[in-house]
Amino acid sequence: MNAEAPDASVETPADPGRIVLLTASHRVAPGLLSWPAWQTLHAADRVLCADPDQPQLPYLREAGVHVEHATPSADELVADCAGGRTVVVLTGGEGNAPLTDGLARLGGSGRTRMPDLELLPGSYDLPGARLLDLVQVMDRIRRSCPWTSQKTHRGLAKYAIEEAYELVEAIEDGDRTELREELGDVLLQVVFHARIAEEDPEEPFAIDDVAGGLVEKLIHRHPHVFGDETAETPEDVHAHWLRTKAIEKQRTSVTEGVPLGQPGLALAAKLASRVRTAELDVPLPTGDSIGYDLLALAVAAEANGTDPEAALRAAARAYRDAILAVEGA
Repeated sequence: MNAEAPDASVETPADPGRIVLLTASHRVAPGLLSWPAWQTLHAADRVLCADPDQPQLPYLREAGVHVEHATPSADELVADCAGGRTVVVLTGGEGNAPLTDGLARLGGSGRTRMPDLELLPGSYDLPGARLLDLVQVMDRIRRSCPWTSQKTHRGLAKYAIEEAYELVEAIEDGDRTELREELGDVLLQVVFHARIAEEDPEEPFAIDDVAGGLVEKLIHRHPHVFGDETAETPEDVHAHWLRTKAIEKQRTSVTEGVPLGQPGLALAAKLASRVRTAELDVPLPTGDSIGYDLLALAVAAEANGTDPEAALRAAARAYRDAILAVEGA
């Protein structure tokens, strides 16, 4: 039995086409798009962009991609794709919420045959990309905020100490949410001071100089990672660090570089560590005050591998808990 011929009077639905939302991160240099993005751009029937200042546009024109400045509605975009056409909409990394919301409403209505919808990232943020946002935000705040614009290094110094203590507390509490927040607050101090430093009339520097100096230091002090030396144990690494640091600093005393403004127990332990590392025989000073007794305890703790400042803080926290228990009884 012969198969029936198809009814010519029945129309085959037209191909609804394809909409490609092409995103590109503003944190990546313009023009550095992925290969799938370039392929899609060259093959598209239309490429649309609502922002005439989109940083990708000069590079697309140079590559022979014609981009139209247009802001179509969801209905207009769907209609433009009819017949199997591909329309690319170029957006920033944040996307185009009004357009995607409109397309979602159309698709959800069930009354419109929707084209295929594809989200194509043209470039991806690298790890650390949000640091660029932080620098930009800090720059704007410094220029526009009445409080921030007047701050100096000296005026901010106390905040750096406060934030460092709050970070230590978050670490000791084991609170991951607080830890992340306090790390951000410490980072703010770094970025804030670096932004202020840009304005110094005699010796300006910027956050890139700070980061660049740190990178060089880390590479230089890790020759077992970036060079030809070897280190099998943490003790080997520590020895490398001390050796390279001594060459860099060319200090005439082991006390150089020890901040005297740090807490007393920490200061005593740091001095003791320097003396022990340098293998110096320095008798402890004696006196009648409790300070000398605390000094001896701090030196003994450091020699045994205990951080006296952290140990006393832990004991003080236990004392705080005991106080709260009595108050709550």
